[in-house]
Amino acid sequence: MTKLKVGSVAPDFEAKNYLGQTVTLKEFKEKNQPIVLYFYPKDNSPVCTKESCEFRDKYQKFIEAGAEVIGVSSDGEDSHKSFVSKYSLPFTLLTDKHSRLAKLYGVNGILLPGRKTFIIDKHGVIAGIHEGLLSSTSHIDESLKIIEKLKSQI
Repeated sequence: MTKLKVGSVAPDFEAKNYLGQTVTLKEFKEKNQPIVLYFYPKDNSPVCTKESCEFRDKYQKFIEAGAEVIGVSSDGEDSHKSFVSKYSLPFTLLTDKHSRLAKLYGVNGILLPGRKTFIIDKHGVIAGIHEGLLSSTSHIDESLKIIEKLKSQI
């Protein structure tokens, strides 16, 4: 299990989104675009839905600050498609069926998959980390503050 911290280089990843398209960290680094990579346990669960909808409601602020938001869970493409459609989520969700990305990023849980958010700067360096299985929204404003601070460092 990887132990990442602020200042660590984010592990490169490659995963399929809910449309079957491959998404990589490298593509965001090539665009000099920071990302908020949030791992959550399950589509349509109450806490995960609240978290994803909060990201949805603040998504435009992340975009205006130059960042992209990406959600990751072990749910499959069909579950993600339904979740995105049902809640009008404007960002992509990655499928991590075998928890490869979760392990790569050191995201684990006890009874459920873990909930952890990484703010990754345009160079692929971790600028912030928030972890909390039952904390669905408190980290979103903090993530936005970090992204806005990164934007001011351009």
